[in-house]
Amino acid sequence: MEKQRITQNKFPPGWDEARVQSVIAHYEQQTEDEAVAEDEAAFQDESSTLMAIPTELVPAVLELIDKHIAVKQHQRD
Repeated sequence: MEKQRITQNKFPPGWDEARVQSVIAHYEQQTEDEAVAEDEAAFQDESSTLMAIPTELVPAVLELIDKHIAVKQHQRD
């Protein structure tokens, strides 16, 4: 008899199964027009930029973003 491997889902801080299911439901119920509007709004947000990053640099970029967020949170406290 084969042993079944049970894996536990790992969620980012602040996330759980209910939140994941809520996000899935949101996008499954979204109309095509709503999806297009959401995408267009993201491109109009001047507080962030979308860009292609070489895969090998992604960990370094994520680390910089985490540090930036931590500094911003510390400034608010």
